[in-house]
Amino acid sequence: MPTRRAFLASALAAGVLRGSEFERLPYTVDANWPQLPAGWNLQETPGVAVDANDHVYVFHRGEHPIIELTRDGRVVRSWGEGMFIRPHAIRIDPRGAIWVVDNDTHQVLKMDPFGRVRMVMGRKGQSGEGPDLFNRPTDVAFAEDGSFYVSDGYGNSRVAKFSADGTFITAWGQKGDAPGQFDLPHTVVVGPSGRVYVGDRENYRLQVFDADGGFIEQWTDVGSPWGLALSHDGALFIADGHNNRILKAGLDGAVLGQISSGGKAPGQVDFAHHIAIDSEGSVYVAEIKNWRVQKFVPGSN
Repeated sequence: MPTRRAFLASALAAGVLRGSEFERLPYTVDANWPQLPAGWNLQETPGVAVDANDHVYVFHRGEHPIIELTRDGRVVRSWGEGMFIRPHAIRIDPRGAIWVVDNDTHQVLKMDPFGRVRMVMGRKGQSGEGPDLFNRPTDVAFAEDGSFYVSDGYGNSRVAKFSADGTFITAWGQKGDAPGQFDLPHTVVVGPSGRVYVGDRENYRLQVFDADGGFIEQWTDVGSPWGLALSHDGALFIADGHNNRILKAGLDGAVLGQISSGGKAPGQVDFAHHIAIDSEGSVYVAEIKNWRVQKFVPGSN
């Protein structure tokens, strides 16, 4: 296995880290989305999720930290004032619960559809590595049986698995660039076959594991995966944050094309952090530097 330095040098030579162009997919940004009330603004926006009704949930680092919107961008409600220090990710599980990840409280919270906290993972303000502690976690993903995975993260370089009731099952990973090791596991999703896809951000690769953490394969041509989302047609969308683009790939790792390029204008992205897909195939992109979520609609030119 080559060292990380050798791998990065090879990737730079191949153009992977410079943002090699793939075929552009036919998506158009909806410049009128969302429709925030007068005086409302997003700040750094790390998280976006979509529920079964195609309502969109935005998680950002300013006032009104969790905002629920309709598919056409109208605000339904907001909540979470004073609850978070550094929002990082938001997900909706198959049963409709809302999960949020806070980097600096070292916690993952599960909330019901009314925004009430139903499960607390980790201790607020206490970092560590163990069955009930995280060190700057980054994301959460769900298996069909209700068990869930936490990518953990900036401090621990591991993925932890829990049962549906929050009982610790297992964890794997440590700092490094060998298969099964991580240099910032930043995002995680579970595929329809139960495979666990982990964005290994600073190793510029995506790693694939079985349900118990057994290494299967790695993809090294997808840039730096900051965010992952599965579409209803079984495609995997990847927010390549360092290269400022969104990639669409099959679950075999083949890149099918890309959406967007880097920049500040509508339809461009800057530090694309997390993504979500609605039932119509629209892609929502949360951006750190541009303080926004953009909606990309398919089938337009």
